[in-house]
Amino acid sequence: MTAPLRFVFGLHLHQPVGNFDHVMADHVRDVYRPIIERANAAGFFPLTLHVSGPLFEWLEDHDTPWLDMIGRLAADGRLELLLAGFDEPILASLPRPDRLEQIGRMHAYLQRRFGVQATGLWLTERVWQPELAADLAAAGVEYALVDDRHFLVSGFRHDELHRPHHTESDGHRVGLLAIDERLRYLIPFRPPEETASYLRQLRSEGHGLAVLADDGEKFGGWPGTKDWVYGSGWLDTFLKTMESLKSAGEIELTTGQRAFREVPSGGLAYLGTASYREMEKWALPPIAQRNLTTLEEELGPKHLAASSAFVRGGHWHHFLVKYPESNRMHKTMVALSSLSRSRGDPPEARRAIGRAQCNDAYWHGVFGGLYLPHLRNAIWRQLAIAERVLRQGESLAYEELDLDDDGYPELWIHSAQFSAVISPHRGGAVETLTRFSDLTNLADVLTRRRESYHELPKEQAQGHGDAGGGTASIHDIEKASRLTALPPVDAEPRAILVERLLGNDVSADDYASGRYTAVRSWAATPLRARVSLSADAVTVVLQGDDLEKRLMFDRAGCLDVAYTWNAAAAPANAVFAPELSLAREVPLRLQPDAEVWRSDITTVARSERGFEETVQGVSLTPRWPARLGACSLELG
Repeated sequence: MTAPLRFVFGLHLHQPVGNFDHVMADHVRDVYRPIIERANAAGFFPLTLHVSGPLFEWLEDHDTPWLDMIGRLAADGRLELLLAGFDEPILASLPRPDRLEQIGRMHAYLQRRFGVQATGLWLTERVWQPELAADLAAAGVEYALVDDRHFLVSGFRHDELHRPHHTESDGHRVGLLAIDERLRYLIPFRPPEETASYLRQLRSEGHGLAVLADDGEKFGGWPGTKDWVYGSGWLDTFLKTMESLKSAGEIELTTGQRAFREVPSGGLAYLGTASYREMEKWALPPIAQRNLTTLEEELGPKHLAASSAFVRGGHWHHFLVKYPESNRMHKTMVALSSLSRSRGDPPEARRAIGRAQCNDAYWHGVFGGLYLPHLRNAIWRQLAIAERVLRQGESLAYEELDLDDDGYPELWIHSAQFSAVISPHRGGAVETLTRFSDLTNLADVLTRRRESYHELPKEQAQGHGDAGGGTASIHDIEKASRLTALPPVDAEPRAILVERLLGNDVSADDYASGRYTAVRSWAATPLRARVSLSADAVTVVLQGDDLEKRLMFDRAGCLDVAYTWNAAAAPANAVFAPELSLAREVPLRLQPDAEVWRSDITTVARSERGFEETVQGVSLTPRWPARLGACSLELG
């Protein structure tokens, strides 16, 4: 065989909306700058590169020389820049007009900043749905990078994937390049000679194309990779090894665009809904995750290798079912996007909605930032900016609608100064409360729940890269993480104003750690709602099951709450205890005065650094003797 193997080397560089400046700066210094500079010095070009919009915006403010370097490389033809949704959304999760807007914003930025007409697309988190094809084509995308797994779960063989394919929906066609999973686990976790051997093998088998496209953060940003990639000399050795293959005519570096245009097509492909295998597993509920793991163990390495494409988890959208906190952000974003379009799309609102579509805070695995309060807060902040613009000059108003699409109506109360959502079906809990003066959703608190990784597996599964001679991948680190004790979980979802009767034997420590059983709880009790509106206030009266709960919002979003309950039905010495789970401390005024239990709401979650404890917010629980039958509070 005389023709060299075409080798696409692609990098995806991303930092989310709301990430800390020092994290951004560390990654530019330790990852993004050195990988590009060393590749340039070694003549390892052309490369294919995607940089997310949030990172581009940070670089515009903090490191324009890096952007200028990228611009020179692109102008010289040594770099292909990729499209994506500018703010790094999961495209499949957006309304169709928003998908086109997000890709169009990235297209315009790359043209304006670097003078390039990008045609290839990095698919965020490689989340594919079949109907995306028509939208990508409408947005001017020539080809998209997806995982080889997307093809395998649709019935293709590995040896069919080393060439471009085409797909379509609604009669509109777009190209597809399959990212080679083996290359993703070889680079940079195994010695470069193993990558060289695999590329030679592909060429000897008559294949014309190999595609790598993966997170750039694994070249120094993931735990242990900085020492391995730079300290041990992996990168220098890799670049020299690739240069040897180039000099020998065994490989030819190429961009994704050139590969798609020049390598003969593999024909038509229809791909089902898919993402990478770990994402599909993370999206499952904990019990389903454990069942899938058990199945994989029972199959064993031999049988699993033969059928792994068909042993799979769920799909990305199930995160919106698994985590109601994520669904509230998502459905608020969708509602505000629709409201914005109906009101002429004020630019400030439209831009904030785009930033609120950044994917990281909407999901959780080893990556994903749902458990990181600063990332959730950033999404709610952008939603507040958008809603503040869209409701300028509005008086108090309310609407009854199924905002979260669960089949039960919510009450959305709003003015020019605040926005709140109440769920009568869930005990009249206040599930969002955002005052536009500080752009904070006071109800942005994560419920403590049991995750599959909290429970210890009987055996440690072996993963890629854990044999001698390499370094652990992020998924090997995930499998090795272990807890010595189970963290607390909440019996009921957190919100502002979840009412319970507690026995006098429940201590503050037991309450904070969830080690108690309520005498009575209204958290899941459907209440009848009656709303009255005046010029100065919206009053919501919620009644049912021996409880009346009267909420009054003024125009600024201050909340007065009055309770009455059937004291005769309460056990002697019981305590009426409404819990307020809050993103930050807020003054309470109580009538009559009462003791208030306060505790931090702390979760234990797994990340790329192992297990982390994170304070998600604060719990405030006033305690009145149940015999009183009535009380009130004011949330300042």
